[in-house]
Amino acid sequence: MALTVGPRRGTYIDVTDELKGVKPPVAATQVKLLEDFDLIYRTLCALLFNYVPVSGHPGGSISAGRFVAGLLLGAMDYDISHPERDDADIISFAAGHKALGLYSLWAMRNEALRIAAPGLLPKDERLQIRLEDLLGFRRNPITKTPLLRKLNAKVLDGHPTPATPFVRLATGASGVGLGSSIGLALGALDHYGDNAPRIHIVEGEGGLTPGRVSEALAAAGTASLKNVILHVDWNQASIDSNRVCREGSVPGDYVQWTPAELAYFHDWNAILVPDGTDWHQIFAAQRKALEMGNSQPTAIVYRTVKGWKYGIEGKASHGAGHKLCADDFFETLKPFTDSAKCSLPRCEIAAQRCRSGKNSGILEECFWESLKIVRRTLERNQALVAMMVERLTAARERLDRLRREPRSGGPRIDAVYEIALQAAKTPPKELVLTPGAGTTLRAELGRILSYYNRASNGALFAAAADLLGSTSLITAGEGFTGGYYNATANPGSRLLATGGICEDAMTAILSGIASFGHHSGVGSSYGAFLAPLGHIAARLHAIGNQARQALQKGPYRPIVLVCAHAGLKTGEDGPTHADPQPLQILQENFPRGTMITLTPWDPQELWPLMAAAFNRRPAIIAPFVTRPNEKVIDRKALGLAPANAAANGVYLLRKSERKSAGVVVLQGSEVAYAFVEEALPLLEKKGADLFVYYVASAELFDLLPRRVQEKIFPEGHAKRAMGITGFTLPTMYRWIRSDRGREMTLHPFRREHYLGSGQAHMVLAEAGLDGKSQFKTIMNYLNG
Repeated sequence: MALTVGPRRGTYIDVTDELKGVKPPVAATQVKLLEDFDLIYRTLCALLFNYVPVSGHPGGSISAGRFVAGLLLGAMDYDISHPERDDADIISFAAGHKALGLYSLWAMRNEALRIAAPGLLPKDERLQIRLEDLLGFRRNPITKTPLLRKLNAKVLDGHPTPATPFVRLATGASGVGLGSSIGLALGALDHYGDNAPRIHIVEGEGGLTPGRVSEALAAAGTASLKNVILHVDWNQASIDSNRVCREGSVPGDYVQWTPAELAYFHDWNAILVPDGTDWHQIFAAQRKALEMGNSQPTAIVYRTVKGWKYGIEGKASHGAGHKLCADDFFETLKPFTDSAKCSLPRCEIAAQRCRSGKNSGILEECFWESLKIVRRTLERNQALVAMMVERLTAARERLDRLRREPRSGGPRIDAVYEIALQAAKTPPKELVLTPGAGTTLRAELGRILSYYNRASNGALFAAAADLLGSTSLITAGEGFTGGYYNATANPGSRLLATGGICEDAMTAILSGIASFGHHSGVGSSYGAFLAPLGHIAARLHAIGNQARQALQKGPYRPIVLVCAHAGLKTGEDGPTHADPQPLQILQENFPRGTMITLTPWDPQELWPLMAAAFNRRPAIIAPFVTRPNEKVIDRKALGLAPANAAANGVYLLRKSERKSAGVVVLQGSEVAYAFVEEALPLLEKKGADLFVYYVASAELFDLLPRRVQEKIFPEGHAKRAMGITGFTLPTMYRWIRSDRGREMTLHPFRREHYLGSGQAHMVLAEAGLDGKSQFKTIMNYLNG
């Protein structure tokens, strides 16, 4: 019996079948103008690479140029005058290395409007990418070259970020941009409903090979995200290979699927464009994608040539190109100079100086002179400019006619922040815990997220690496329809299936959901896996939020990464899972204000900590919560600080009456419970008096004014403290300032090995972190 692919909701189409016997989708006069457009575009790509030596990716920018032009001048409904419009279609360069092409296209649009329709230009110049701004490609913000200053040119990131108009995400790390772009689509679809903006994603076949991409494709196909259209630049060339995929009977160097097969396998519609340079095939495929009516996402696969007509093709043009101002570079531009009846500056002196390391303003002047020749060429080609303006105007008119409105009863993310602000220290009655009762940190976090979700009409989407129940995140979906979200069959659910056990794509998708602006995404897994696997997408999310401030000042858009089953109390699973290292990956490892880690020990601390984190609006909130059941502590009876003191990040858990008393700093639920329930009674019997601090969030503490920090945790205390942590020793360095204090600090690796398996109390004893061991070490420290 032959193996066959089972039924699919998606369909496969060869676009040449759509063109048989029908009128060509693009008039001959328009084809001629589009050819002019592409020639100028390829010229700009070549110029950018030449004048920003050994920097950029010309080949893929060129091979994708025609189909991206088709989107900007045909398929997309957007408003060139208002890049920030929430209801507009979005183009997302998951293939961030094609930034050189993105900036060239943005500048060409701007030039056309400057020449023939200046009234359509955004009033705020920050929302434009001008031809002058191409001088800033891959330049650092502190660059002060003469023309950059004179022309007030922007600096343009090497891979796209939201510092560029019309760009919603920071992309570039291979595969992350596709997942985050799919998250944008989900956020748009849930906010607007059936009439949602479309998200057009640009990627290459090499960018489809990371595992996180298959996870994201599975998530979009399973959830029926019909407003996603993926545009694949299938040029078969990566950095190292000229045969990435299998093609026909010839095996691929990396994978044995074609991009269309991969998309179709994941239940996407797949449209093949055999010739990605043919304008008719491009426009027909893009039109067909807009007409698909089966509620599945669509991938258009364009067979292209990397570095087409650049003089260097295939992998050699991926991140490299012609040498600076070499003869081959000028030969490549000959079709443009012949057509424009012009010559470009040769810049031999500048090139020689650049090669010898003695760069000067001459090179920048040559670059600007070349750009001005492009400008004059556009100014003379009135028909091309008129066509561009007409198409850009039509895109805005189509958008206005769609009258996209948020769906009735939709999510309201602001409600989350309003609640966090109003009830920062005191939880709602239904979330108040009774001392002596039993619960888990993960369960209480789930209840808190559920409260926020219901109050915000479902502004939180929750996903897990096949651990929704195990990590208690399933509670966040209570009060909404059961099962997993599907845009067609189950749009009311708040629970996402993100490809299965897929921390990587899950984090990327959640970042896109939050970036659209009307939701937050919450994801959970073992902290041992989520912290490292989610780190890249989390970092890009932080970069994107920071970059957005260049155009749109405002608070960041948080995602929540629940590092569950954290630490040694997951001992039964063994050292592969009960890992003390994840906090070190995240804590104080991001720019201030972008990441907030939370390390509560008592379930009562979760409400004030989550409220404080939401109030600070970082890009990422990462609570570390344990798995076992815990007894809710009667803090008042034990003379401990109230739970809401945790909102300061660091707090004095137990005060000493003697100024010269010893100092102990705790971090981690397992060690804090062992201290309070076991070590503290023993210390009291010995008459040992201590200042005991708890670190509930290093980042919340960092955000306090310096004088408040010193008042809470004086420098003198840090110099005479020892630490006890369920995490790694370096996470204590901030709080333990003396060599002896660090030497005496208890941590899981103090005995220089990964710990074994077993119940929590056995693993703690093996590590020397149980209450009796804590007591002995503290006494040794005090008596030393």
